[in-house]
Amino acid sequence: MDTYDIADNDEHPMLKGLIKLGLFLLAQGIAVMLMAFVALLVSFGTSWSATNEQASLLQPGDAKSGSLLLKEDGATTEAIRLGTDVDITVSGPTLRARVTQIFRNPTKDWVEATYVYPLATGGAVDTLKMVVGDRVIVGDIKERQQARVIYEEARRTGQRAALTEQERPNIFTNSVANIGPGETVLVQIEYQEPVHQSGNEYSLRLPLVVGPRYNPAPIVQSVDFRKDGSGWGAATSDPVPDRDRLSPPVLDPARNAPVNPTSITVRLKAGFALGEVKSHHHKVKIESPDNMARVITLADGAVPADRDFELTWKAAAEKAPSVGLFREHVGDADYLLAFVTPPSAEQTTQKPLPREVVFVIDNSGSMGGTSIVQAKASLAYALSRLQPTDSFNVIRFDDTMDMLFPTSVTADAAHVGEATSFVSALQARGGTEMVPAMRAALADKLGDTGMVRQVVFLTDGAIGNEQQLFETITAMRGRSRVFMVGIGSAPNTYLMTRAAELGRGAFTHIGSVEQVEERMRGLFAKLENPAVTGLTAKFSEANADVTPAIIPDVYRDEPLVLAAKLDKLAGSLEIRGRVDDRPWSVTLPLQNAAEGNGLSKLWAKRKIGDAEVARAMRELAPEEADKAILALALDHQIVTRLTSLVAVDKTPSRPEGAPLKLSELPINLPAGWDFEKVFGERPQVPAHLRERHADASTSPAARRPTPAAPDAIRLPKTATSAELKMIAGLVLIVLALILFVFNRRRLLLTDAA
Repeated sequence: MDTYDIADNDEHPMLKGLIKLGLFLLAQGIAVMLMAFVALLVSFGTSWSATNEQASLLQPGDAKSGSLLLKEDGATTEAIRLGTDVDITVSGPTLRARVTQIFRNPTKDWVEATYVYPLATGGAVDTLKMVVGDRVIVGDIKERQQARVIYEEARRTGQRAALTEQERPNIFTNSVANIGPGETVLVQIEYQEPVHQSGNEYSLRLPLVVGPRYNPAPIVQSVDFRKDGSGWGAATSDPVPDRDRLSPPVLDPARNAPVNPTSITVRLKAGFALGEVKSHHHKVKIESPDNMARVITLADGAVPADRDFELTWKAAAEKAPSVGLFREHVGDADYLLAFVTPPSAEQTTQKPLPREVVFVIDNSGSMGGTSIVQAKASLAYALSRLQPTDSFNVIRFDDTMDMLFPTSVTADAAHVGEATSFVSALQARGGTEMVPAMRAALADKLGDTGMVRQVVFLTDGAIGNEQQLFETITAMRGRSRVFMVGIGSAPNTYLMTRAAELGRGAFTHIGSVEQVEERMRGLFAKLENPAVTGLTAKFSEANADVTPAIIPDVYRDEPLVLAAKLDKLAGSLEIRGRVDDRPWSVTLPLQNAAEGNGLSKLWAKRKIGDAEVARAMRELAPEEADKAILALALDHQIVTRLTSLVAVDKTPSRPEGAPLKLSELPINLPAGWDFEKVFGERPQVPAHLRERHADASTSPAARRPTPAAPDAIRLPKTATSAELKMIAGLVLIVLALILFVFNRRRLLLTDAA
């Protein structure tokens, strides 16, 4: 076969030209295809990189199930895992709860874990135990700052330590220092709480998750000057000074499996023959040792901590006891707990007074999902219960506010129909600026003293500036009475109870759509029936320190609950009041009191609540209130905002020089909440709020952002386009070599020609 030397062969000029042309076109074609391929790779790589860049900028909850990502010099590691077991024993009017938190460290690092969790608002926390291996370390109550110093010193020196601090009466933080690699540490707290009663139904409510709080931005460079012309003033403070301690990382349920599995056991000893026992939000198994006792456990074992556990029970005869009297002797004092349910005023022939009712509905982002459905259904029911003689108005708020009518209007069919349409069009979005809405609701524009004025406030209470709301109610309540309706799977019960107390009203919870009619019917029974007023309590022989100091009005089906510290258990307790403007009284011989448990701590807890209320109402100076609270807390060994529980293992465990990493344990989003509604927008400092009369449907541009999400965590990319870029680089090098070779050959051929 003949071979041809292109450079030297001059015998076939046409063939040489065709070969040159073919090689040139081939080189060009290869170059074009390679460049297109490289462009595709680079485009795909850029897109993939951008996708991963976006995916790697995560909300703090975007970690795998049961773990949280630790930030350490830009790197991330697996974090502490948590399990919780709750054991509750109900003994008549009180319950004792033991909460065991199991902290497991699956890493090779020494870790400090912090976990924000809720407890019952009325619970008195008095015990802390830390279990490491076979050692049990019992905690002590100390002043908060002193406890923190003890904990930090133990943390620094490598000793295992646990610290329990109160952020709100219903929010606590557990910190556990120096958990070793692969180690498990148990932290156990215990608290005492009174059982709640409403009519013939008794209940306990165990909160399992802290809902994300909306914290209004601090107002900077704002000064309030005195009106006396003295020239003196004060700078405005942060409405939520502890905002960082109320914002644990929250998991997005769409991208993470639930964490913090919780098991619950309730040993119910009611003290009377039991009828219906019901769990409202969890499937349970119920065992009956006898007719006066039940053992309740979760049917599914451990469940995610994402909603409140609510248990109710009734007496077998469908008629609960109307009076209860219990005693406890501690030290040189006797403590008494009394329950009295006044008679109902149903049989009265007196014509009910006309009412002005102002309904306030929260349609902020945290109400997204099932909560807004429950709130709208509740308000629709309430509107249907209005009488033609009533006047009403509707206010809706997120981080803006709309008032349906400029002032309250008569509850005729046209106005009620307009209000119903207004409510049905509401959507959940934006932040939760509750104070301006409460201020607008309490503004008494009619000033008609011939009407009963009531404010019905529907919300999940997911704010951090509760104190501002309490101060607003105290300053503006006038003749209004405030009734709170807690909406959703994990409402802020502390806000509900304290706001209703300060507003001289009542509160109820609605945790599902199925509860709307029943719970709203019960609330309207209170709204439509006269309260028992002018209540007083007098002991015939004993000197008594009674709480509450000023006995509030009691609404239909609600018991009057009194706690007292006595110098001796002798004589009787007489309670007097007026029912439907008629005198009423009851006398309770103290010798009939049954033995109770933990009553001294419940008395101290309620006295502390009295001091907090007196502080909010400015009846006590802050320093006087704090002095009284601290003395009660130390005397009765309970956790408050001024005292904490601290436990320290005296033996150092972490080797000197070994680093200690911080793990903030994530929490679940409360069941039914919409993550995007809460965390979907980036935080900004909200502008001043609008208070206007307008349609409920405002444009998105007029809405301020949702609550500030915690800072995002930028993760090191583990699936970037580096491989694609390397391939693209190699292809470009090969392409350059091909073009160089063929270009060189073309030049040689040209020269030879």
